[in-house]
Amino acid sequence: MNKTNNSSFDLKTFLLRTFTDPVLWYTVLVMTALMYHYRDQDKTDNQGYITAVGWGLCTVLICWIMFRIFDFMKKHNFIGFFAYAAIVVVFGSGVRLAIDIGKENYPIPWGLWFLTPQDSLDYNFWYAAAFYLLFVLFMCSVIYYFTRVRYRILMNFLIFIIPFSIYGKEYEKMPTLFIILLAVGYVLLMVYYRQLADTDKTLFVERKSSWKPVAVYAVIFAAAAAVFPKPAIEADRSVLETLIDADQFTDKLNAMLDIFRDTTSGDQYRSNEDDTLVYEVVADEPLRIKTATYSTYDFDEDSWGVEDIDDVFGMKAESAPLDIGSPMGIAGGILEAATLDSSFAEKYGITDFAESGLDEPELKTARFHSLSGIVGMNEGTNMAPVPQFAVAMTNCTRKGEVTRLRGGTVYAIDSRFSTNEVFTFEYSADTFFMSQRNREFVDRLTQFDYKELLNDALNVLDTNYKLSLPHDYLQKRQYLDIDNDFYDDYLKYQLDYGGRSDIKALADEITSGCSSEYEKALAIESYFYDNDYIYDLKYRKKKGENAADFLFKTKTGVCYEYATAMVLLARAAGIPARYCEGYNMTEHTGGRFVRDTDYTIRARDLHGFPELYIKGYGWASFEPTVTDLAETKIKKESTATDMLSRAGLGILAGAMLVLLFSFVYPRLSHKWFIFRGRKRRPNDFVRAVMHRICKVYGIENVNTSKEVAALVHGMSGADINDTAELFDKAVYGDIVLSDQEKEKAMDDYIKAYDLFRESKKRRRIKSR
Repeated sequence: MNKTNNSSFDLKTFLLRTFTDPVLWYTVLVMTALMYHYRDQDKTDNQGYITAVGWGLCTVLICWIMFRIFDFMKKHNFIGFFAYAAIVVVFGSGVRLAIDIGKENYPIPWGLWFLTPQDSLDYNFWYAAAFYLLFVLFMCSVIYYFTRVRYRILMNFLIFIIPFSIYGKEYEKMPTLFIILLAVGYVLLMVYYRQLADTDKTLFVERKSSWKPVAVYAVIFAAAAAVFPKPAIEADRSVLETLIDADQFTDKLNAMLDIFRDTTSGDQYRSNEDDTLVYEVVADEPLRIKTATYSTYDFDEDSWGVEDIDDVFGMKAESAPLDIGSPMGIAGGILEAATLDSSFAEKYGITDFAESGLDEPELKTARFHSLSGIVGMNEGTNMAPVPQFAVAMTNCTRKGEVTRLRGGTVYAIDSRFSTNEVFTFEYSADTFFMSQRNREFVDRLTQFDYKELLNDALNVLDTNYKLSLPHDYLQKRQYLDIDNDFYDDYLKYQLDYGGRSDIKALADEITSGCSSEYEKALAIESYFYDNDYIYDLKYRKKKGENAADFLFKTKTGVCYEYATAMVLLARAAGIPARYCEGYNMTEHTGGRFVRDTDYTIRARDLHGFPELYIKGYGWASFEPTVTDLAETKIKKESTATDMLSRAGLGILAGAMLVLLFSFVYPRLSHKWFIFRGRKRRPNDFVRAVMHRICKVYGIENVNTSKEVAALVHGMSGADINDTAELFDKAVYGDIVLSDQEKEKAMDDYIKAYDLFRESKKRRRIKSR
């Protein structure tokens, strides 16, 4: 039917064919999904999508060029090898250059950046560009090879799961859109590029004839997978975690990331779904664990830093026991002094308490078993897991010097704790302020000069215990001594709220009407629960956003924002406060690796919380974070399922519209062809009629007009010989046709179309 078989190169057809290549667009989709993961995590998700699409557009151009080179290589193997080697050199140089630029003024190398969770690091565009160049070369090469050159469904499946593994290594959820598109793209590509053995039992179907059933299958697959309800399953990753030997990487990670130890910005809490086991614990109740304290907040960087009052060594010991605090805090030492010296009790108005005592909290024990070695860590941490209101570390398997830091944490001197350490702590129950009598005692002390009170109490204890030093005395005296020495530093560093008038005004508003520091603390803690603050692990703060923005604008964040905000409000209300990090131990399961344990602590239990200094008692921890862990987990799983279901419903609705259109389209296109045909010149219309008949009947356009007429007659009985002759006149004879001949071609087309539809109906009826 074509005028000549040696037609000239058609640029438009070439570009259309190559730019609609499904292999090209599948590669673009894979790279777009990957680059969304390596986006600037501080920006909104919408900006992340825009950035990923930008990388995707770059992939279109790069992969199109590379695919043309690969086409050349298929025909010229020897020269093609050197062409590909040149490509590798070019991309390798680009990767090297991007890494060199990226590491300037950046604290960690590219390899460690790649393996470290991205939400824990500052965004590095050049490192992301190096990752892109490396993976675009790899993806272009392997996807092209295993579809166009050697079809291997297993290899293509391994390529398909690479984006999921990249997301999975950091426990980040891939956006639902990418999940569905990648799954559908994979199915379509694998079916479209299948390679069947040439046997008598094999029926080959042309690709252009098979795309409709393949598309229908893919749509049904995607919609069904998204819509059908999924059971809620909590994965047990402990076996997998114990199989991974990450010794060398862990050592390097610890060494390289230790530079961040003196500051924290809370990024480790966002999107934290890491199930890695940290401790199994023997305890009677949930506990809040402290591993670090920070006293200086930087509004510009939205980060906390340490001061000497946080990490200067306090009491040292060659091994346990190591005293940490007093069962009743400062109150225990002051009450002891009042009991020993009536003049001291009378001076501070606590004679009645000296006679009847206070309600002392119950002492309890908790034993922590480190699981770092079990999950593949080669080196332990240098900080012990200190429970809230700890009195002493009574036992530890480590043999070596340890110290209690001024912030109330326990530090291993010279070398870290081992990966299978066992710690035993004695702590007091969190009941001191539940006693009205205890609260009255503390409130009465705040009426006096606090520094003088501490100094007088120490003098009384030293005077009365010159000859004997009972252990209970040592605990009380050391606790009093710490606060007496550092109280001025508390006022210097831990009352700083940046001088923000808005924070001061809010603090005054919240605490108005409160008669004691403890009441103020409770009022600030409750403020977040009563004012529509939102806990959201997925929330990404914008550059420059800090605690003030959380308090007055976004009202959305994680424990870091809540704890930071409470610390600043407490300081503005005149209460020294500090930011603490550690774990929230709430998972009441144990015994997986250590028998008879009651609780499990995982990496996802990382937690930030405030400690406030209450005069007359000392440091007390509070919980302003608005979240219930169980409800949050259920809501998160439900939200993910709902998103997938909504996406599935959208796909299903779209598929129904497409299927409806596919049924209506043949009839509409037939009517449209007739309508347009009446306006065409006879010669153009006759050419269009023959091409249209070939398309309707599925006849390849390599046949002559006479062959087409014969095929049409054999398929439906229609006679288009007159139109075939008119076609030859118009195309090969350069004869100008008349309107009557045009009408003849129109009649032939309409009859051929109607007979074709009737023949299809007959075949369907016969096949039933």
